[in-house]
Amino acid sequence: MLAVAFPGLGQVYNRKIWKIPLVYAGFGGLVYYLSYNSSNYNKFMQAYKDFTDTNPATDSYLKLINANPYGYDPVLNPSTYVPSVASYYKDGLLRSVDYYKRYRDLSYIGIAAWYMLSILDANVDASLFNYDITDNLDITIFPAQVPLPGGFTGAGLNVDLKVVF
Repeated sequence: MLAVAFPGLGQVYNRKIWKIPLVYAGFGGLVYYLSYNSSNYNKFMQAYKDFTDTNPATDSYLKLINANPYGYDPVLNPSTYVPSVASYYKDGLLRSVDYYKRYRDLSYIGIAAWYMLSILDANVDASLFNYDITDNLDITIFPAQVPLPGGFTGAGLNVDLKVVF
C-alpha cells in the first residue's frame, strides 16, 4: 500500500533500494516524452489554426513549413495561391497534429502503466518477503485401494506431497 501512496516507497519498505532509481528513471523518461509530445502537439495545432484562418498577423506555420509562402498561402500571397499546394501543406500539418497527439496520449497511458507496474512489483516483493525455500519437501509413493465401478476395489498407486514446517 505504500507504493500506491508514493511511487518507490513500497520498494523501500521491501528493502529493495536498488529498484528505486529504475522506478524514477521510468517515470522521468515517460514525463520527458509527454512534455516533448505535448509541446509539439500544441505547436502544430496552433500552426494549423493559423494556416486555416484569414488573419495575416497569425503566421506561426511559416516556421514549421520552412518554405516560401508562394503557392499555398491565400492571405499573404493571394495572386499565387494554388489550392492543391495549400491542401498538401494543410494535410501535412494535420498529420503532424495527429502524430503528436497520439504519442502524447500514449505517454499518459505509459505513465499509468509504469505506476501500476511499480505497485505490482512492490506487492509481489511484499508477498514473497517471508517465503521460505528449504529442503523440507517430501514426496512419497505408496499403494492404495482404488474404488472401481460395480463396488469392487482394486490395487493402485497414490502420490502424496508433504510439506514439513
